[in-house]
Amino acid sequence: MTDTLMDAVDAGGDDDADREEVERERAEMRDFVKGLSPDDIKSGNWFTRLLTQAMNSYTEKVDWQYFQERYEGVPADAVVDQRIKMAARYAALEGGLSAGAYSAAVAATIGSLGGASPATVPAAVATLMVDVVFITRLQLRLAYDIAVLYRVPLDLSDPEDMWKLIRVAFTIKSGEVARGSVGKAVPLVVRPLVKRFYSGAVLGAARSFPVVGRYLLQRNIIKIGIPVIGVPLAVVLNRYTTLLAGRHAQAVFRNEARVIEIAEELSERSRHPQSMLWVAWLVLRAEQKIADDEALLMRHLVRLVRDRHQVVDERLARLVDIDPAEVWRRLAAEPGDLSDLLDAADRVAAVAGDVSTRRKTVLSELRDRCRRV
Repeated sequence: MTDTLMDAVDAGGDDDADREEVERERAEMRDFVKGLSPDDIKSGNWFTRLLTQAMNSYTEKVDWQYFQERYEGVPADAVVDQRIKMAARYAALEGGLSAGAYSAAVAATIGSLGGASPATVPAAVATLMVDVVFITRLQLRLAYDIAVLYRVPLDLSDPEDMWKLIRVAFTIKSGEVARGSVGKAVPLVVRPLVKRFYSGAVLGAARSFPVVGRYLLQRNIIKIGIPVIGVPLAVVLNRYTTLLAGRHAQAVFRNEARVIEIAEELSERSRHPQSMLWVAWLVLRAEQKIADDEALLMRHLVRLVRDRHQVVDERLARLVDIDPAEVWRRLAAEPGDLSDLLDAADRVAAVAGDVSTRRKTVLSELRDRCRRV
């Protein structure tokens, strides 16, 4: 989101100011689209170029301190909620403007094509891409803002973190929800048409795009393919998909913030940081499959133990299969009260939800071992 949009969030929003800002950003996106070649659009290179345009200067300015100056003392949840609502409002306004352009530019042509391949119409491509890049940039920046507000570290110069942001902003899960549930967000009479435009020949045109571009095209094809009801449908879909993306980003980054908070507390309280890592890994490896939250917790535990306690355990890092006997030997060599290890084990076991029977068995033996020390 731009600085103007941020100011609108702070001020509570204003109809005329919001529309003026949306029109200004659409003009900026039109200039961006003019710089794209047909091959950029077809190959998906437009998305790579947009990432650079959308995020480079933005991430240099927007950090935790940036938000602290605007919302000092306000809980992250409250700020995130307002930013999602404002982004959805901007998306809806842009949807109405784009849909009007669709109708004026390509309605007659779409009728002759029967909606089979609207993205092949030059005027439609330009109009469609302005809509796509506007919403894409809006949702990328919204997801990034949410990560910053929950203090989840993202280094977008790191390809892994950049891909993480993309997955959150345009998640496969939310794409599936959109394809499966979008009909619930539109008038009943339109739902059969929406279903039609999410299948068959229309999706055939989208399959030549990369995965991310294909999803973004799919949700915009409807707005071109049904010109008679394009404006209300575009408004609803833009608002709906932006709310969906925002709520998904909130769920993902809020949960990651929760896991980081647990790791910070365990690291801070630990009197036996190196043994804590071995105990945590033993508890997690009681199950063959490790959940995402569990892997995330272990990663942050290792990082925090290294940063706060200057402990780097190369042996643990190279470990393939963990031997419980090795953990028991380490516990026997530890001096003093081991209750911090028991607390860590309990919290690690429950980080992803209910504790399994296998992990309960490990926890039980761990308690016995700690009492014998």
